[in-house]
Amino acid sequence: MAGPILTTSKAAATPSGASTAAYRPALTLLASLFFMWGFITVINNTLLPHLRSVFELNYTQTTLIESTWFVGYLIASLPAAKLIERIGYQKALVIGLAVMTAGSLGMILAASLPSYGVTLASLFTVSCGIALLQVAANPYVAVIGPPESAESRLTLVQAFNTTGDMLAIVFGRYLILGRTTGGTSAEGAHLSYAQRMADAQATKLPYLIVAIVLAALTIVIARAKLPALGAAARRANAEERRHLSLWRHRNLVFGCGAIFLYVLAEIGVGNLFINFASQPSIANITHEQAAFYLTFVWGGMMVGRFAGAFIMRRFAPEKVLAAFALGALVSALVATFVHGPGAMYGLIAVGLFHSIMFPTIFALAIRGLGPLTEEGSGLLIMSIAGGALVFIQGSVADRYGIQWAFIVTVLCELYVLFYALVGSKPTGPEVLPAPQLAE
Repeated sequence: MAGPILTTSKAAATPSGASTAAYRPALTLLASLFFMWGFITVINNTLLPHLRSVFELNYTQTTLIESTWFVGYLIASLPAAKLIERIGYQKALVIGLAVMTAGSLGMILAASLPSYGVTLASLFTVSCGIALLQVAANPYVAVIGPPESAESRLTLVQAFNTTGDMLAIVFGRYLILGRTTGGTSAEGAHLSYAQRMADAQATKLPYLIVAIVLAALTIVIARAKLPALGAAARRANAEERRHLSLWRHRNLVFGCGAIFLYVLAEIGVGNLFINFASQPSIANITHEQAAFYLTFVWGGMMVGRFAGAFIMRRFAPEKVLAAFALGALVSALVATFVHGPGAMYGLIAVGLFHSIMFPTIFALAIRGLGPLTEEGSGLLIMSIAGGALVFIQGSVADRYGIQWAFIVTVLCELYVLFYALVGSKPTGPEVLPAPQLAE
């Protein structure tokens, strides 16, 4: 997150006696959380074409599944901030992981029935757990290290999130699409009822593995000794709060819009990629083969985030964000208007340029919030609900063809470019004190 969200004094951001070595174990453990929620989120990229085949859904109905997922962020984010205030960051992380475990077990039940309704309820439960993790972990990463490296640190930890994204595609490709008739057939192939019901069982093993890993991670986090955040990191008290307003910080207000639209763009690319690449007019490949190329979308994001963590030590984050937004805009235009494999490669390139967007926007948006950082973080995580509008892309795909759906992506990239150049400039009345670690 952005340096200016913390005070300009290193001593203010990092308490006396706290060295880099003191917070490195905590960052390592948090990186595992970023990895896991990235992993379980991006399984959806292979799950959606699978469910489309099993339940015979159109594009609008398929993307509505992902909309349900992101409604979880909308509903859970602000209550999550209040929960963190009451019980602290570490207990909130444990509860979030437990909720995700319960949702993953629900997916096993959904496959056994099989049931579209139980699938939606289970995915919604998982997303609520992830929302709690996001609200707790993102600001925590920002305040347990030096302020001048906040953007770089968050981008680096987010790189582990994207590593989980990439491995999730490999996981889903082999354990879901590769083990089903629908996943190994050509786009549009008709399956019998018996074949579809047999395919539905393929998600049992993947989600059993996920549930076991999440349960183990819940125990590890519960037993870990994480640095406590001091009183300055908690919400301002009632008297202090009267004089503070989130809405005076334009970088936060425009940042919520940037997160909202960025997530819509990212989710649209990931969720529609397999069906897009499988089109005869694009790459004419099976869903399983398309999942192989999808790994390059998330692989590009992973590489971009590791590289971005170092780039932003030399260049202003606003300038880096603007350059990446411009690259994503051009790539999305290629995916929309070029035919043949070139369109697929254009969509793959979008992943690289998306890489630094979430952590950089998040960092820029909470600059200067000080005691309001928790509330601002809650609003930003709630803005992830922008992914719920992915059904708009599904509707465009049903009406005009799947390639035209990416004009929505183009519009999203334009807004992110605006935010980088104009909207990210802080205009709050004051730069508030930084959260601090408890000594």
